[in-house]
Order: sequence, then structure tokens, then C-alpha cells
Amino acid sequence: MFDREREWGALSAFATDEASGATLGVVSGRRRQGKTFLLRALCRATGGFYFAAEEATDGESLRQIGAAIGDHLGSPAPLSFADWRQVVDALLALGRERPVPVVIDEFPYLARANPRLPSIIQNALAPLRVERDQSRARLLLCGSAMSFMGRLLSGNAPLRGRAALELVVPTLDHRLAAEFWGVVDPVTALKVNAIVGGTPAYRREFVRDDVPVGPEDFDSWVLRTVLSPTSPLFREARYLLADEPDLRDAGLYHSVLAAIAGGNANRGGIASYLGRKSSDLAHPLTVLEDCGLITREPDVFKANRTNFRINEPLVAFYHAVMRPIWSDLEHTRDARRLWERAQRRYIGNILGPHLEHVCRHWTRYFAPDDLFGDVPNKVGSGTVNDPARRTSHELDVVAYGLDDDNRSPLLAIGEVKWGEVMGLGHLERLTRIRALLTAQERYGAADARLVCYSATGFTDDLRDRAATDPGVVLVEAADLYR
Repeated sequence: MFDREREWGALSAFATDEASGATLGVVSGRRRQGKTFLLRALCRATGGFYFAAEEATDGESLRQIGAAIGDHLGSPAPLSFADWRQVVDALLALGRERPVPVVIDEFPYLARANPRLPSIIQNALAPLRVERDQSRARLLLCGSAMSFMGRLLSGNAPLRGRAALELVVPTLDHRLAAEFWGVVDPVTALKVNAIVGGTPAYRREFVRDDVPVGPEDFDSWVLRTVLSPTSPLFREARYLLADEPDLRDAGLYHSVLAAIAGGNANRGGIASYLGRKSSDLAHPLTVLEDCGLITREPDVFKANRTNFRINEPLVAFYHAVMRPIWSDLEHTRDARRLWERAQRRYIGNILGPHLEHVCRHWTRYFAPDDLFGDVPNKVGSGTVNDPARRTSHELDVVAYGLDDDNRSPLLAIGEVKWGEVMGLGHLERLTRIRALLTAQERYGAADARLVCYSATGFTDDLRDRAATDPGVVLVEAADLYR
């Protein structure tokens, strides 16, 4: 188990709680993050009950869980249940003697076949009910269908207010992903992370520990893994969408994702790419957001402007690089030329935006406390109008603090470059933008630090300037991993 101490600690505390009365926990997270591994390990360590649901009819699922409970109890024959009320009471009975975890994995499969199941569990866990009060079963419902799991405890859902544990198993951030993959070179680590993200299973089960041994091996690694039709990674992005039950019109959702991956990050750009009205996109964008596949990122300077970003790097890579040449990739015996021709899309649509996201994440959570004069409380991107030149300027990183009066001073503004050595010209641009923000009377703008983020490096002139001016900050690839 790698970097799941917090999740393991929360599950262990929940499963071994000696308090009387059965309790409910919900575990969710995108696929391939290690949820099943954690829950199986928990049941193995505590003698708990684990059941993995399958896509099946309601009747077949009843037979399957009856057989599983019978096997757990050592019964000579499978148990037979007429309905799920009997099943839930049998599960609660497993905790009569001691606290014990009772896990139902892939719970959305069961609820899809029987939509009343959440209400049945709600009633089974009702206060003053004998079966609940005399049990110390720790019922854990787990699922990867993020839209469904997100609704399970929200709004007027039957189980709202019933759960004593709500655990989301996250993907590994860029630093942990580099450690997990064993990639030492920071630029190579960023390039790997821009394709496979922080999903643990992609290294173990999908590429069988095939890791680029250095910068010179990266292109070969891409060819023998994600671009190889014999590799499970090759079709994984397609399967991720197919796993979400709410994505019924697959073609529409693929097109929306392709638009975002192609650089059309706002609603108008997506609508233009699809040839539809912006008002037609409200539903598909909301569904993709509920599924955890995209994120809304509001402009920090314009409340009415929102950009969209694909959460799963492999999905972004598929739509930006693979989908336009899918047939060629399927039929070629050597994808090297295809990969060479795709470099512009890979660098412009994948590496650049991914580095911007990593820089914002690093600024918010990992930057040294004194780097920006205060600890950032909010980090995003934004657009600044320049009336004199009748244009606007994009800022890749904007960091705000939080003072004692609950105000948000502007701490820093920054620009991010992947394949460009940054120099004094970039600093002059940031200086002008800071002057515009100061003229707009943005709180803290006059003292905001100017930050250059680059994966390629900086000119000597810019380094000399940063060495003598504390208001200028340089962040290179290695800094993102310190």
C-alpha cells in the first residue's frame, strides 16, 4: 500500500469502533485508485465480510450475496433471501458479537437493478430499531460511479444524515505520482504525469511496472504502453466513460471532452466546436462534472467567466492525441511516425495546460510559506483587461491570501511556460499586468510578487534580477518536486 495511511486510518477507526449500534460509511473515488484493495485488506485484517457486486438482475444479485454470506458464516448451503430487507438484516446480524466491517463494493450496480435499495438501508438503520441497536456492523458502501456516489448522501437522498464516514480515495498528486512511478528526473516526471496522472493501477496492473528509465526513454515508453494496441492503457480512456451510467449519449460526451482537450476551455468555445448553442451544453457539462471527469475553474477576476478542465490526464491525452488518429494507431505496426507528428498537439494541448494546473496546485499546497509573503488561501487563473491597448492578458497563476480582517490580498501573479526559456520580457509583461491590477485598486496588487514558472529554464538576466529583487520569484521543474 502506497500513501494511503490517512484512508487506512479512517477505515480502521470506523471498522473497530466499539460503540453500540450499526453504522454506515460510504467510500468513493475514481476507478483504479485502490479502493477495493483497501477494503479487501480491511476485511482480511478484521475478519470482516466483503461482497463485490456485479452487473446483474436483482434476483441474481440476491442469490450471489446469499451465497457470499453463507460462505462467510460457513453454512453448508447458500442462504436464500426473498428481498433486500432480509439481506440487510442478515448483514447487520454479522456484527452482533463485535464490531465488524461489512463491505458492499460496486454498490451502484445493485442500486441500478433495484433503485429502492438506499431506502431499504435507510429504514434498516433507523433509530430504536432492534436489528440496528443490537448490532455493531460497520456497513461500508463503495462505488466508482462518481455521479451516483455523489448523490447518495446529498440533498433529499434517503441516506443523507445516516453516514458516519464519507471517504473519497483521491488520485496521487504529481509529487506522490513521481515517487510511486520511481521517476527521478522532474521534467520526465511531469511528462509521465501529464499522460497517466496519479492513478496507481496504471503502473502495476496496466503496464506491469514498465517505467521510463530516463528522459531518453520517454518516447519509447509512450510507444510501448499508451500508444500500443496490445497495452490495456490503449483503450482505458474509452472504458472510463463507458463505466459511468449517467453518460448515456457517449458521442456527445466524447465530443465535449474533445473540445476541452483541444483548447476550447470555455462554454462558448465548446459550443462553437460542437456547432451547438451554449445553452444546450448545461446538461452534458453538469453530468461530466458530477462524474468527476471535468472541473469548473472560475476566472478569479471575472465571476461570470468559467473555464473547464479535464480531471483525468489519460482522458485528455486520448482526446487530444489519440482520437484524431485512432484508426491509424489501431492498424500500424510502428506508431513512431504518428507520435512524432502528434508532438504539437501533445505539447500545446497536454503538457502546457497540465503544467499550468500543477503549478497552481503546487502554489496552493506545497510552496514554501514565505515564498509569496503569506500562505496562499486561493489560487486560480484569470483575465485582466488592458483598456489602453484594447486587449486582455491571461494569467496562468493568481494567488490570494487571507488576512485577519477576512480580506483576500493579492499575493502573486504568474506565467507558466513549458518549452520556452523565460526572460526579462516575460517579467515586463507581468509588471504591466500588476500595474493594471493596481490601477483597478485590487487589494494587495501593488505588492504582489511576480512569478515565472518554467520547465525549460530562465535566462541569466532574469536569474540575476530575481537574485536581487525579492518581488520576483522563479520556479522551475525541480522546485515542483521539492
